[in-house]
Amino acid sequence: MATFFKLVDILEKNRKIHFMKNKVFLSSIIIVLMSFSCSSKKVVEKEEILEINPSMASNSRNSLDWKGVYKGTTPCADCEGIETSITLKSDETFQRSIRYLGKDDNYFFDEGIFLWNEAGSKVTLETKDGNSQQYQVGENVLFHLDREGNRITGDLAENYKLAKNPVDPRLEDKNWILKELMEKPIEIKEGDKEAFLLFNMETSTFSGNGSCNNIFGSYELKEGNRISFGNAGATMMACEDMETERMFLEMISKVDNYSISEGTLSLNKAKMAPLARFELEENK
Repeated sequence: MATFFKLVDILEKNRKIHFMKNKVFLSSIIIVLMSFSCSSKKVVEKEEILEINPSMASNSRNSLDWKGVYKGTTPCADCEGIETSITLKSDETFQRSIRYLGKDDNYFFDEGIFLWNEAGSKVTLETKDGNSQQYQVGENVLFHLDREGNRITGDLAENYKLAKNPVDPRLEDKNWILKELMEKPIEIKEGDKEAFLLFNMETSTFSGNGSCNNIFGSYELKEGNRISFGNAGATMMACEDMETERMFLEMISKVDNYSISEGTLSLNKAKMAPLARFELEENK
């Protein structure tokens, strides 16, 4: 009889051990399933967020530095070409100039807002008179699209591109104070204003003061630290001494390259001595 009870006791202990092992095994399965469920839920939630708000995905709108000036000459059915310049601004407005080469009365200018498509890859320029034009936004390029919003293909496809003007963060969006003009130090006389230049990266326009009047105009950067200035405009206030301003505007019309070193900007003509030297305002 003692042997019988000992056998029963052994069987009971084995049952409890198997029960505990099964309990641990079941708990492990439950933890894995719960972990997988949470992970799947996070993936689903992320996919749902991206589906609801596609702007969170990487696209031209949020991953490219699209603000700036784009230029190019596209084909024309009855002229030599359509010279186009488009400025896309950070406030999602644009300015556009169009010149029909080889035709009289050939210059047009318009401005308005532009709208991104849902994918953030294309913009539609909408003018105040209701006209519109679509462009695909690439890295430093705008692709002129057809009326259905598709890329133009064929032998002339390469001619339907507008290239973005080069930029130089060392030069642009900074105040440069004139310190030397035509190899002569600048002396600010009583009644004179401080002459300076500011290059706007977004619009490729410059502004400043020639020591009397406010000045303004356009510029274009090119490879090799080359720069070309458009015609400069100025306010018409008269000052007692206009010589510095006259020389300043004359200098701008001659410059074709620049150099920057340790907070000093030099505007140059070819390889001659600098026509003007400026100091970065932060270094004052």
